[in-house]
Amino acid sequence: MYRRDFIRAAGIMAMPAPHLAPAAAPPRIRVVKAAARFEREPLLRPFGFKGNYLTELWQVATRLTAASGNSGIGLATQSVLYGDAELFAAHTELKGNAMMFALVQETLDIVKATPFTTPIDLQEKILPRVIAAGKEITGRQQLHYNFVLNALVSIDNAAWLLYAAENNCRTFDEMIPAPYRAALGYRNKQIAVLFQVSYNMPVADIVKAVKDGYFIIKIKTGSPGSQEEMLAFDMARLTEIHNALKDLPQPHTAHGNIWYTMDANGRYAEKDTLRRYLDHAKSIGAFDRILVYEEPFREDMREPVGDLGVRLGADESVHSERDALQRLQQGYSVLVLKGIAKTLSLSMRIAKLAEEKKVPCLCADLTVNPVLVDWHKNLAARLAPFPGVGMGLMETNGDMNYRHWAEMKGYLPAEGASWTDAQQGVFNLGADFYAGSGGIFKPSRHYEDLFK
Repeated sequence: MYRRDFIRAAGIMAMPAPHLAPAAAPPRIRVVKAAARFEREPLLRPFGFKGNYLTELWQVATRLTAASGNSGIGLATQSVLYGDAELFAAHTELKGNAMMFALVQETLDIVKATPFTTPIDLQEKILPRVIAAGKEITGRQQLHYNFVLNALVSIDNAAWLLYAAENNCRTFDEMIPAPYRAALGYRNKQIAVLFQVSYNMPVADIVKAVKDGYFIIKIKTGSPGSQEEMLAFDMARLTEIHNALKDLPQPHTAHGNIWYTMDANGRYAEKDTLRRYLDHAKSIGAFDRILVYEEPFREDMREPVGDLGVRLGADESVHSERDALQRLQQGYSVLVLKGIAKTLSLSMRIAKLAEEKKVPCLCADLTVNPVLVDWHKNLAARLAPFPGVGMGLMETNGDMNYRHWAEMKGYLPAEGASWTDAQQGVFNLGADFYAGSGGIFKPSRHYEDLFK
């Protein structure tokens, strides 16, 4: 029975990782108990992307318990706007979140009926039924795949912790199944942070970030309005930002300037529209500073794009290896991993493909909580260094968007550890980070208490 009643109510250098011996065949895991809880976290100001705005984000905790008695608590940050922008626009923010949480609850019943060996195996088995449940709950036959994946994140993370416990894995490296170890075999000493700039962030805040050491500025494009209105705003915004930053010295980059990345979240309908934006960037001297442009086009745009002169990254449009290959053939040259939005299991699969095709990856954020930042850090730390930067790349923006970020940091099981805070625009990762796997195997008392 679907919960409609609830819906109505509511590094500079990178080193290869140490050799890990092939693991024995993992045991079959059967979940006998499953539960989920959520907390509503308000944002400091409306957060704009995909032509709309968020005001709060629900933090979901899921606990899975196996027949053996082992259990794991996985977290997720729900972002209905990221998952399905049309669904978000058609309902109140509260109802959209309620529908996604209802899908989490329905999926727990499916998980209990599905024995598995690895979380990747589990996801492949349950996806058809979870998609069907999502369409039923939302009433949308065209429900976006990312809505379903976002709903699976807390379950997937809990399944990974349960898998680690069942297989006596003590570190993140040991937890990675053998087929994916080559793709996640690096140990970056640093991760560069992509500092995100939303539609309405004051330029003074961006300047302060650069003076604080951030050297990769991620500009949200694809602003609200028609395509012409969007383009006009995006070009004016780039001019405003570039004029403020162009003369600021930057010791971290080879060219001595700030790097820009852009992210339109699929808002551009035509190739020519983006070309006009890039021509504008050339006219103001910003083009050579563009490191990568993430997901500029709508998913149904199939024109070749390899002639635009910039790296294009595929994000929302990648739901499987098949999607990633299609984008690479189209001319995209970067794959964006979102283990905190589309599950660690899918990210491992895409990272494996990227390694085989020798395509760089970066990790983008979903305005997630501090615990999930460290989960994602484990992924970004093990990817090959990004070209032109020489270290891993990772976006995190929760500290500038959550009203209660300082309190949320208190939920970290590794609170105060050296790797938890960025310094001069980078996370510094020492031997303690890798030995402790960023703290993800330690229990968080706050999230454990949600189940008492």
